[in-house]
Amino acid sequence: MDSFLFSIRATAPVFLMMVLGYVLRRLGLLDPHFCKVSDKFVFTAALPAMLFRDMAATHLRETFDLPYILFCAGVTTAVFFSLWGLARHFLRDKSLVGEFVQVSYRSSAAILGCAIIQGIYGGTGMAPLMIIGSVPLFNIYAVLVLTIEGPTASGSLGHRLRHAGKGIVTNPIILGILLGVIPSLLGLNAFPPILDSTLDLMARVATPLALLSLGASFQGKQALGKLRLSAGAAAIKLLLLPALFLPLAVYFGFTDSKLVALIVMLGSTSTPTCYIMARSMGHEGTLTASVVVLTTVCSAFSLTLWIFLGRQFGLIA
Repeated sequence: MDSFLFSIRATAPVFLMMVLGYVLRRLGLLDPHFCKVSDKFVFTAALPAMLFRDMAATHLRETFDLPYILFCAGVTTAVFFSLWGLARHFLRDKSLVGEFVQVSYRSSAAILGCAIIQGIYGGTGMAPLMIIGSVPLFNIYAVLVLTIEGPTASGSLGHRLRHAGKGIVTNPIILGILLGVIPSLLGLNAFPPILDSTLDLMARVATPLALLSLGASFQGKQALGKLRLSAGAAAIKLLLLPALFLPLAVYFGFTDSKLVALIVMLGSTSTPTCYIMARSMGHEGTLTASVVVLTTVCSAFSLTLWIFLGRQFGLIA
């Protein structure tokens, strides 16, 4: 019951912020122009500031665990390319391949991961290492698939790969993560108070603004038309990936906070950043928004299930 209540407390505010955005749009207080401007602001400024601050605050030199980081990176890579290959083969509407792949593998690792582990252990534990191993790849692979499978993608594969490469090296979110690693490695975990307060304010804006925009842009009728596809992506995200890779993690000896971080990496809600990035790169975003909403509602139950099973088998203390 404690695990369930904790999961509800972690996911309910996220869902309610999206509902609030939808209600405000229906009341005429938010409009498409607001969503377009806020999406751009979150993508280019607020989210990079948040990820820079989070990465800079980690103590990489003290907690560095190369096998664990490589495991996170390897699983993320295997999941991404497997899903991409399957989506290209099975999806009838090829314009949805990029969106489907992104929401099926990309978790709310940075935000939800630290919150859940801190709630269980009183500290972030192995979350920073999981973030290092997965979050940069989450973003790199998202740019890759959304560019190559974009609705306006044209030209040869080589041309599209070069375009994707340019998108990766200029992506504000990726740059924020990489810049945040520098002060972490140098041990500069404290910034001058004015700079620290400014970064904190920018970071606090990112998530609520992204959720309001997602809710305001949500198209219920269009989402119902993609309900089967959305349900499939949500099942992959919340149930299939943890079922496949958590036993492998246990085999390699990852337990306690390391295992909890992997549960979040594999089976938590699709991050609202998926929607921001999909829209910013020319995709419709309806499928993405639908899956983010669906996984947010269902993840309270699925995360509780995986944590409960871990405790039952003595893998999570």
